[in-house]
Amino acid sequence: MEPRLDYFGHPLAGKVLRHINSAGKLVADSALPSATQELVKIRASQINGCGFCTDMHTKDATAAGETAQRLHLVAAWREAKVFTEAERAALELAEQGTRIADAAGGVTDEAWANAAKHFDEEQLVALLSLIAVINAYNRVNVINQQPAGDYRPGQFG
Repeated sequence: MEPRLDYFGHPLAGKVLRHINSAGKLVADSALPSATQELVKIRASQINGCGFCTDMHTKDATAAGETAQRLHLVAAWREAKVFTEAERAALELAEQGTRIADAAGGVTDEAWANAAKHFDEEQLVALLSLIAVINAYNRVNVINQQPAGDYRPGQFG
């Protein structure tokens, strides 16, 4: 598989990605737990069929010490006992926020209230922003058919 164009090498894309990366860095540096951040990025990427981001974030999570068991169960998190209640709330919000077009009402009040039980306002802002940022990355990579499998942890800084 080859990408449709060299998006990452294009000057305009470089400018766009700098802004998205800046937003991603703000979220990464927030009080939202980094393990939760990786789980959310993985789940949204799975839903969107973004192999590039799924590869990247599973490898980054592994490098950060995440267990193989938890990574293998992200797609089936509802049936898995290995996630905290806070992580489950974040994964639910990520799913609903990623599948926004699939639900007439968007994100449910119940999903939001559950997340608000586990995260303070700054963490909720970070979580909402993270869901938006990973969905933007997913769309760029899926539209461009960016191939997966070659990512090395830390490759992008």
